[in-house]
Amino acid sequence: MSVEECGRLADGTAVHRWVLERGGTRVGVLTYGGIVQSVEVPDRHGAVANVVLGHGSPAGYEADPGPYFGALVGRYANRIAGGSFTLDGRTYRLARNGGPNSLHGGERGFDKRVWDAEPAEGGVRLSRVSPDGEEGFPGRLEVSATYTLDDRGALRIAYEAVTDAPTVVALTNHTYWNLGGAQEMRLAAGHFMPLDDAAIPTGEIAKVDGTRLDFRTSRPVGTGLDHNFVLDGGSGGPAAELYSPVTGRLLTIRTTEPGLQVYAPDHLDGVALETQAFPDSPNRPEFPGTVLRPGEVYASETVYGFGIR
Repeated sequence: MSVEECGRLADGTAVHRWVLERGGTRVGVLTYGGIVQSVEVPDRHGAVANVVLGHGSPAGYEADPGPYFGALVGRYANRIAGGSFTLDGRTYRLARNGGPNSLHGGERGFDKRVWDAEPAEGGVRLSRVSPDGEEGFPGRLEVSATYTLDDRGALRIAYEAVTDAPTVVALTNHTYWNLGGAQEMRLAAGHFMPLDDAAIPTGEIAKVDGTRLDFRTSRPVGTGLDHNFVLDGGSGGPAAELYSPVTGRLLTIRTTEPGLQVYAPDHLDGVALETQAFPDSPNRPEFPGTVLRPGEVYASETVYGFGIR
């Protein structure tokens, strides 16, 4: 593991890159936005390449924040309808930075903050305090994300948070993956969440049977996807697999989260696989809860495994 200053933001703040290397995987993590800047793994011929999209410097991410390349997203990942939610009888107003909705924590979410960093066993622990009222969210939130590599080269991101007042929390990582050439995907998800015209879940949990969203057997990812899949859970297998027949690289994803947002836009040559709570959960009591209260600990974990097929 090594660390170096890799650039500065427009206001002069230094950004550091932590480089983790183990088990044939090399990962670069920035203190700006908790960004996974690089993941280098071999193909079936042993040729090593970076398999994530992003920029070469912190200034690049600061100037081009829209895609959320590799970012640690919070305080609430995905969308909150109308930029508001009610908790314990009080309504909180958030920035409407995604059309009529709040998106990925607001105008200056966790992806646009510089995090404190310290060594952790096998990796690096990033942490910060999100003050009460930041981007409209209640409660002083102490939050951390720990990035580690195991002896097989799998990348584990473990999130934790505590609060001094009731709030909502849902964190994810927004890395776009390109394993080299056309990609195929398999999901352990028999259901997805239909959306209204504002990209908010209607509340229906629909079967993927007979739709273009049936990825229960591996097939080409394609483009034009921006959907939350309801993970089956309980199988013990990965929630998702991404594979390139061209390079033989295989990505597997395991997570404690109930959902997976698949975002494969037409204008980018990669796919984001965001393990997450369901979108708009603060306004949907029937969805798995995302409320965090004093004395509780928010904990979430996702593991990205790499292999060859």
